[in-house]
Amino acid sequence: MILLNDPPRIRSGAPDWTKHKQNWPHSHTSRFLQIDRETWHIQRMGAGPRALLLHGTGASTHSWAGLFPMLAAHYDLLAIDLPGHGFSQMRPGFVPSLPNVTMAISRVLKELDFWPKVIIGHSAGAAIAINLAKRNPADLERIVSLNGALQPFAGAMGIIAPMTAKLVTFGGFAARALSSSAKDIGRVERLLLDTGSVPSRETLEQYAVLMRSREHVQGTLQMMANWDLSPMEAICAELDRPILFVTGSKDRTVPPDTALDLSKIARNGRYLCIEDVGHLAHEEAPAKLATAILNH
Repeated sequence: MILLNDPPRIRSGAPDWTKHKQNWPHSHTSRFLQIDRETWHIQRMGAGPRALLLHGTGASTHSWAGLFPMLAAHYDLLAIDLPGHGFSQMRPGFVPSLPNVTMAISRVLKELDFWPKVIIGHSAGAAIAINLAKRNPADLERIVSLNGALQPFAGAMGIIAPMTAKLVTFGGFAARALSSSAKDIGRVERLLLDTGSVPSRETLEQYAVLMRSREHVQGTLQMMANWDLSPMEAICAELDRPILFVTGSKDRTVPPDTALDLSKIARNGRYLCIEDVGHLAHEEAPAKLATAILNH
C-alpha cells in the first residue's frame, strides 16, 4: 500500500486532479491510496468512532461536502470514491458488480486498518453498506441508508435499465457521447433536477466536472450494467444490526415507499422521511440529514 497526496498517474479521459483539486470540496483531506494497479481517492476528517461514507452511482466524495464537517465533530470519517468514479482508477478488466465492489472496498478498509462502527450509504452506496455489513459485521454498530437504491426496478424497467446500460457501454461510444454532452451545463442540471432535488451552483459544477470525464461516465455505466439488487431484501431481513432507512419525500429516483417497505422487512429497521427534499437529500439539506444520522 502507498498513500500519496496526488495520484501517481491520470488516465486519458479521467478527471484531472491537479486541475480540479483547488476547487474540490475538502481537498485538503484527500489522499490517494495505491493498491497494486488500483488508485483510490479517499478523504478523511474528524475524530471519534469511525464512520464510512459511500456515495451513489455517478457521484463522488463531493456528494458529502455539506455533511462532512457536520459529522466530523462526532466521527472519524472516511469517504471513498467508488470504483471507476471520480478520481478512483481501477485495474483494467475490473467488473463493478455489487459483490466485486464490496470486496474492493473491504480491501481498502483492510489496507487502512479502518473498521467502521457506522456505515452511511447513499443510493447504490446503501447497497454496498448493507453488503459490507454482511461480510464484516464484527465492529459495526449500525447502518444508515440515505435514499437507498435497494430494490430492482419494477416491471419493464427491471429489464430495460440493465440492458440499456450493457448496450451503451459497448466500445465506450456512449461514455464519449455522454461526456461530450455534459459540456452543456444545462443538460447536467436537467439530469439532477430529474432526481427531485435542486442542486446548488457549486454542486452542479462538480457534477459537470465528473460527467465531462469519459472514464467516470464509463465507470458509472459499467456499474449499472453489472448491478444486481435481487438479494438485498433477504440480506436486510437477516442482518441483526440496526438499519435507519432515510428517504426524501420528493425523491423521483427511488420511491420513498421503498425505504418504508424495507424498514418493515429488516430485523432491526427504522424509517424516517425528510420533507421537501429529493434523491440528493444530503446535498440539498445536510443539516437535516446530520440531525437524522446523529439523533436516530
